[in-house]
Amino acid sequence: MHRGMPQWSELRPLIHVELPGLDRRARRLARAADVWDLRRLARRRTPTAAFDYVDGGAGQELTMRRNREAFDRVELLPTALPGLTSVDLATTIAGGPSAAPLGIAPTGFTRMMRAEGEIAGVRAAAEAGLPFSLSTMGTRSLEEVAQAAPNARRWFQLYLWKERDGSLRLVERAAASGYDTLLVTVDTAVAGQRLRDVRNGMTIPPRLTARTVLDASVHPAWWFDFLTTDPLTFASLSGTSHALAELVNSMFDPTLSMDDLRWLRSVWPGKLFVKGVLRPEDARRCLEAGADGLVVSNHGGRQLERAPASLHALPAIRDAVGPDVQIILDSGIMSGTDVAIALCAGADFVLIGRAYLYGLMAGGQPGVSRVLQLITEELRVAMTLLGVSSVRELGPQFLREPAAESVSRRSAEDAETGS
Repeated sequence: MHRGMPQWSELRPLIHVELPGLDRRARRLARAADVWDLRRLARRRTPTAAFDYVDGGAGQELTMRRNREAFDRVELLPTALPGLTSVDLATTIAGGPSAAPLGIAPTGFTRMMRAEGEIAGVRAAAEAGLPFSLSTMGTRSLEEVAQAAPNARRWFQLYLWKERDGSLRLVERAAASGYDTLLVTVDTAVAGQRLRDVRNGMTIPPRLTARTVLDASVHPAWWFDFLTTDPLTFASLSGTSHALAELVNSMFDPTLSMDDLRWLRSVWPGKLFVKGVLRPEDARRCLEAGADGLVVSNHGGRQLERAPASLHALPAIRDAVGPDVQIILDSGIMSGTDVAIALCAGADFVLIGRAYLYGLMAGGQPGVSRVLQLITEELRVAMTLLGVSSVRELGPQFLREPAAESVSRRSAEDAETGS
């Protein structure tokens, strides 16, 4: 075989020198190939207590891990030569449009992750044409979020207080500020036992202790951001500074019943979804009490340890309520392929919480935008390979879950070969 030195004319088309840009954050985010890359970046840039609040779950975190395992077990069945001309991600949820079947979940302590907090989230969602959900325990108020992105689709998540007048005032403020959907969370009669938060002494605002001062030395950008912006509080509960479990247990009411849901239905003018449903009989009762839709959720594995994975609970709930009730799924979603799996299993829409916050910690609003970009592109690829042109075409015919013994045998073989 004859060998020779390459000619410059042959090399020149292959050489592309990219000069480094001045925006280091943009470079970091662009290099992130998936949400897990952003998680690693978030961990490096965020103090331990704030990162663990996002990253952790209840108890030994079994439910949180099982949420991921549920998605990881599923196989998707592609269609050969589907003859697609285009793929449309757009859908309708809760009476309004969404550019893709996903939105940002309600999160508390959000400005603890980065001072932009909910403002970064709602603006990124607005740019992407997706709904944004504000939590009762959000760190920006209903009005501030509405003013920051007046054209965004905004939902409000409500924890019912023991003091009913306070709940009513929040509902009225949400309606007046243009929030079109109410997500009523029903799985927080008491706070879950989030052991990472206990061990980290998690409070809002964070207390300066010897440990946090030491943490500041390796996260100076986060601390500068935190100390040079306005004080961190729950915007709806101004002046509050308590341990998380203490706050939740003092606010929320274990005596809540379907009568309270009926009361909310009577005072809320928009769409009402019940969040935190895992049992078919509860799903039917919520609809009978006036709910327009359901959010199948175990709170990201942050409440009841050993609760079922949301994905596993979904099919039975879909069977119980029929095809016409809109169902949203959350807990465990970290990719566009996960979104496709959820829709195939019976959901109409999904919410992302941890993934959104990883992006926020990694890079503020551009980091959130990067998360949404990655997930929507992954969904587009998954739909193309499955051979569907619309999210409405996704269904159980594309899903397969290997038998448990097959998975166990394959895992054992992998262990033996070191793969």
